[in-house]
Amino acid sequence: MAIQGIKAQYEHRGPVPQDVIQALAFEPPAPGSGQALVAVLAAPINPSDVLMLTGGYGILPPLPAVGGSEGVGRVISVGEGVSHLAAGQTVLLPAGSGTWASHLVADAKRLVPLPAGADAQQLSMLTVNPATASLMLSEFVALQPGDWVIQNVANSGVGGYLTQLARLRGLRTVNIVRRESAAAVVKADGGDVVLVDGDDLARRVKDAVSGAPIRLGLDAVGGKATNRLAMCVAEGGTVINYGLMSGEPCVVSPQSFVFNDLTLRGFWLAKWFRTASREAQMALYGELTKLIATGQLKVRIHATYPVEQIKEAIAAAASGERDGKILVVPHP
Repeated sequence: MAIQGIKAQYEHRGPVPQDVIQALAFEPPAPGSGQALVAVLAAPINPSDVLMLTGGYGILPPLPAVGGSEGVGRVISVGEGVSHLAAGQTVLLPAGSGTWASHLVADAKRLVPLPAGADAQQLSMLTVNPATASLMLSEFVALQPGDWVIQNVANSGVGGYLTQLARLRGLRTVNIVRRESAAAVVKADGGDVVLVDGDDLARRVKDAVSGAPIRLGLDAVGGKATNRLAMCVAEGGTVINYGLMSGEPCVVSPQSFVFNDLTLRGFWLAKWFRTASREAQMALYGELTKLIATGQLKVRIHATYPVEQIKEAIAAAASGERDGKILVVPHP
């Protein structure tokens, strides 16, 4: 009996992301040689996914495309020559495989088995945000236990993972949020200092850390927010930009660049994938999988939506007032 599936597909891009995507019925094909048919259990909506719908991301899939860049699924059946997977097994879906769908067929070699009994919704967010947070803490500045790190948009998905990972590594965090109502959730994640962004940020940060040097800053906003973060970083420090939530280019004053010897770098996980060895990738995701599966690393989930409500899900993900991630959950 043929399986009836549903997928969230877009055939063009536009400024209002929920207007370009729609839920379409389809019949998933049987897996071919070396392939597996997977029922998707959960797939998050990340800012990068929304930018793919508007055309603002660095890599854009050819159209028509099914949305969704990561997720977790359950193996339904496997094709000829597949011996390392079995029906019923939970697997991590390949990055960029169009995960906002009830089913997908994937290269079996790219499906990573996950621990049985672990929270599939938490594991569905493994590929992008926790990896970004982990690498920004380790790849740019040689931090030691007790060191301070500062980040803005600390209540975001990446921000939540970063606060938790920093605490696990013995680092201390200054967490900047854009509204007072977001402070409580960041403190619950283990943030040492939580402050609302503003023009006098550098003074308030200095007071909060008793003048201790902060050598690493992490910026997801751009615009003038980059400079406010830069003013908090010690002489010779580094600011990493990994997002432009303001929609504006990063602004850094001569005071930071010239007199404070600031280094401004960019980070893009897709580029890291292109240059990192297979061993480095396996080590990173092995550690993160264990932390998530054991509940040591988790992120808040604001709401879940079936594929049929993809327009509502995208609109909710693009809202700035939510508390946690939006997930597409085809099979509750």
